[in-house]
Amino acid sequence: MADQSHLDADERRLAELGYKQELSRSWSGFSNFAISFSIISILAGCFTTFGQGFNNGGPIAISWGWPVVSIFILIIGFTMSELVSAYPTSGGIYWWASKMGGPRAGFFTGWLNLIGLIAVTASVAYGCATFIDLTLSTFSDSFASSYSLTRVFVIFVVVLAIASLLNIFSGHLMAVMNNVSVWWHVVGALAIVLILAFVPDNHQSIGYVFTERFNNSGYDGGSNSSVMYWLLVMPFGLLLTQYTITGFDASAHLSEETHSAADSAAKGIWRSIAYSAIGGWILLLAFLFAVPDAAGGGPDNAGVGAGGVAYIFTSSLGANIAALVLFISAAGQFFCTTACMTSASRMLFAFSRDRAVPGSQHWSKVTARKVPAYAVMLVAVVSALITLPALVEVNIGTAADPLIVPTAFYAVVSVAVIGLYLAFLIPIWQRWRLGDAFEAGTWNNGAKYKWMNLVAVIEIAVISIYFILPFVPQGVPFSENFSWKFVNYAPFLTIGSLLLLALWWQLSARKWFTGPKHTIDQAVLEAFGE
Repeated sequence: MADQSHLDADERRLAELGYKQELSRSWSGFSNFAISFSIISILAGCFTTFGQGFNNGGPIAISWGWPVVSIFILIIGFTMSELVSAYPTSGGIYWWASKMGGPRAGFFTGWLNLIGLIAVTASVAYGCATFIDLTLSTFSDSFASSYSLTRVFVIFVVVLAIASLLNIFSGHLMAVMNNVSVWWHVVGALAIVLILAFVPDNHQSIGYVFTERFNNSGYDGGSNSSVMYWLLVMPFGLLLTQYTITGFDASAHLSEETHSAADSAAKGIWRSIAYSAIGGWILLLAFLFAVPDAAGGGPDNAGVGAGGVAYIFTSSLGANIAALVLFISAAGQFFCTTACMTSASRMLFAFSRDRAVPGSQHWSKVTARKVPAYAVMLVAVVSALITLPALVEVNIGTAADPLIVPTAFYAVVSVAVIGLYLAFLIPIWQRWRLGDAFEAGTWNNGAKYKWMNLVAVIEIAVISIYFILPFVPQGVPFSENFSWKFVNYAPFLTIGSLLLLALWWQLSARKWFTGPKHTIDQAVLEAFGE
């Protein structure tokens, strides 16, 4: 029997799960929390998808929608914390599904998770590019007047390239950056809230923030009281919350690089959700109270609907302070992009380590610095490719009164939400089915899993249906004003990917894919009774 006395507790647990320690275990518990907190990034999602909530439902979709949806997401987080405590591996969600449901469950979960992680990397990087452009436009009128989607896309590619280089340089550097990112988000968000509280001359009433509703989607003639408003338009606005508070599975993917992972990664998931939910709500309320008045009096809903948070800042704060706020957000979004790249590349590394991805021999390689560099580069390239439709302008207004809707951006956002949350759903459901047969780790939900897991599954199923629907009437097939540029292409990527995966599984993958493969010597496995 092999002598395993040289292994510490984390390495022993990883060996029990079938893997040798290939990645550098240099992350603290705080760093593990920090990467999920950075990916959730209230300085990213709250800014880039504010317009989605504002136009689809109005202030109540934000002031009430955010805390309600946050509670459901926290429940999802608790169920996942229990799972990562039991199985702290870089494969994370995919590994859990394979362990509890077999190779087929692991195969589909892994691909959904990978699709979601790449999409969230793309969406955050594109949002970062947009806010870099807005920041520069605030400083320069000539730069602002020469705006183009092509320019934003070029900035987006540069952001991806820089994030890739930083990730390739050092895994430990990413841990340091995420630690810095936490404080940037906390101090930056606090500074923005204080600026919005004290600088604007006027603020909206409590009644406006918590009761005002409207419908800029184009559905049902703009009605804000019909059945369609409550059952279709308003739920579209909840994409703001569901998208912002996602990516927290990063704590699982970085568990092989974290000390005391069974406890630290579990806490990293639920704490990142809870703290982001509180901080994000305060930040969003500050946005709503700072909505400027129109020239004729009353809140300028049309201006905010067309210009989003940038319009609030430039109208209420003045150019210099608005530029500062936009810069704080853009920098936070860059931190978020690098963290997303780290998480996605670790998932690709782990999935390739188990030979589930074409070209696995490349994506599972690590450099001398113990970084999966090829996996990082592939994530960057695919992120750029799936965002190409963002080069097409979508205006649902008129030439004189334009309302530019970033349909492609919201489509990528939807792919991220659907891919990630469907990947979460599979192991959450399987854990519920296992019941008391599940071997819990040091952090667990006890008997509460019986209702928590069911609530989580139902919430994920509901939001996945909503986010493949057309966001505007012009995107409804066979409608009078239908045009392909208005189409939410999320269902093409998600449902199409699922159909291709099902075909691949049936014709080929089921014959050779057997789930997670051991990378550790057989003698070591025997020492643990495997």
